[in-house]
Amino acid sequence: MKILIFGNRYKEGFPKGVYSLISSLKEKGADLRFEKGFGLHINEVMSLDLKVNDLFDEVSGANLALSFGGDGTLLRTASAVGDLEIPILGINCGHLGFLTDVQEEELSQLADVLLGGRYSTEDRVVLKTSTSDGRVLYALNETAVLKQDISSIIKIKTAVNGEELNTYVADGLLVATPTGSTAYSLSVGGPILMPDSHNLIIAPIASHSLNVRPLVIPDSFGIDLQVESRNGNYLMANDGNMSVVDNAINLHIERAGFCVKIVRLDNHSFFKTLRKKLLWGANIIND
Repeated sequence: MKILIFGNRYKEGFPKGVYSLISSLKEKGADLRFEKGFGLHINEVMSLDLKVNDLFDEVSGANLALSFGGDGTLLRTASAVGDLEIPILGINCGHLGFLTDVQEEELSQLADVLLGGRYSTEDRVVLKTSTSDGRVLYALNETAVLKQDISSIIKIKTAVNGEELNTYVADGLLVATPTGSTAYSLSVGGPILMPDSHNLIIAPIASHSLNVRPLVIPDSFGIDLQVESRNGNYLMANDGNMSVVDNAINLHIERAGFCVKIVRLDNHSFFKTLRKKLLWGANIIND
């Protein structure tokens, strides 16, 4: 079984279970290949005696990818995997982590679970953003347009399936997938969607109109954005990767032709994740 290993190379230390899992996978015959930067980092800690062939800069075919870190690391893993649709398992070495919900106490048995195939995969929608100057970018969570000048607002003329929806006057606008509904979209008042929902969220960021609210649309619809700002530029963020864009450049956002496959362990569920991460059902009222 060929397994790609990704991780946060800037993290000073990982839980002991991470090192034990890697050692156990190697002992049980898994073919481990490490993202070069992370491999060099963890090799110093574990003395794995990694060879050149054990490291990779570009992803090739594999049975599984493991992402050690937080949700940001998993998003980077998803970007690296691209349209190869290699299943990704996120192992939480950070904080909240909706995508990386495998915890340290689960790592001792994880090698046998993975090598035994005792898991399922979920297909997650990916956004494809095409710019009018010919670029194509992808995002698992969201694509956002944002003001560049801290003192001003932007206007975002928005059309859905070719029909005018609204011109948002706001600090920005984001288009989120169901996966991204628990990320940036949630912080601006967007709804939580089930991961397998065939929908997208259009949500304004600090709208200057109280009448404007997030909107849920089918993921088969295309979205066109034209942005106007005072200084002639705006920011575009695809899963947090920022670029400065000229006002003259328009965006078309649609569902990509491939999915990201997220591994779900047999004893995990989205509802369990919500209860754990958002403390749903917890008694937080002091008597």
